[in-house]
Amino acid sequence: MKQQTKAYLLALTAILFWSTMSSAFKITLRYTDPLNLLLFSSFFSIIVLFALLLMNGKIPLLKQTSLKDLRNSALLGLLNPFLYYVVLFRAYELLPAQEAGTLNYIWPVVLVLFSIPLLKQKIGWLSMLAIFISFLGIIIISTHGDVLSFQFTDRIGVILAVGSAVFWALFFLLNVRDKRDENVKIFWNISFGFLYILIFSMFFSEIQLPRKWGLLGALYIGAFEMGITFVIWLTALRLSKSTAKISNLVYLSPFIALFFIRFAVGEIILLSTIIGLVFVVSGIILQKYSK
Repeated sequence: MKQQTKAYLLALTAILFWSTMSSAFKITLRYTDPLNLLLFSSFFSIIVLFALLLMNGKIPLLKQTSLKDLRNSALLGLLNPFLYYVVLFRAYELLPAQEAGTLNYIWPVVLVLFSIPLLKQKIGWLSMLAIFISFLGIIIISTHGDVLSFQFTDRIGVILAVGSAVFWALFFLLNVRDKRDENVKIFWNISFGFLYILIFSMFFSEIQLPRKWGLLGALYIGAFEMGITFVIWLTALRLSKSTAKISNLVYLSPFIALFFIRFAVGEIILLSTIIGLVFVVSGIILQKYSK
């Protein structure tokens, strides 16, 4: 098999797993609450990531972690998985999966807005147009197409879904500056995130072992959302002749996700969701190529 073909297959595998996550979140939250879901999924993720490090002979890299590296992971772990998933899972509790998942996809646009004050980047009129198009998509999705009414399905849910994109964008900006091995970095980030959610749950919630389907959902999310899939994606990028050939495939994910939401969760996919998603993705693509 050609290397580029293998890169495409790995990338599509990662995208397929990511596309199932909105459905996995929504279904699993029927059997447990957001805090317990995050606690157990991050615990399973740590086990999976440690196994991957062991298989790839990278355990010695864990021992080389400096105090500065641990401080970085402590901050990154606070943003993701702790704050990001606490907010995102709560949004999935309040909103239909098609809305929460699509609104969360706005993070590349939030990233551009953050780059103005944090990275001192200037954006032109084309970028501003791209941002406007994506935010118009958010309004279309949130109001079920009744844009002028400004009546949201659940205002708090919408704020949380978009807010989770803010935490992810902040995490992304800080994460790219950390030049450690990605697998090691993810392991430490998830480990600190697990510690945060454990302490938080002990004081503000009740730690309960989820029922069978809740536990299986947490295992699936921990293994594939937080662990294996990211490693598959990085491998695809490494094998590809051009990262652009692979990264552009990501835009398939939210559309494939709607298929799973329809048939796994049972939601009727609204026309306004599809139209709004087209606006969101169009804005992101326009922003990408405006550079």
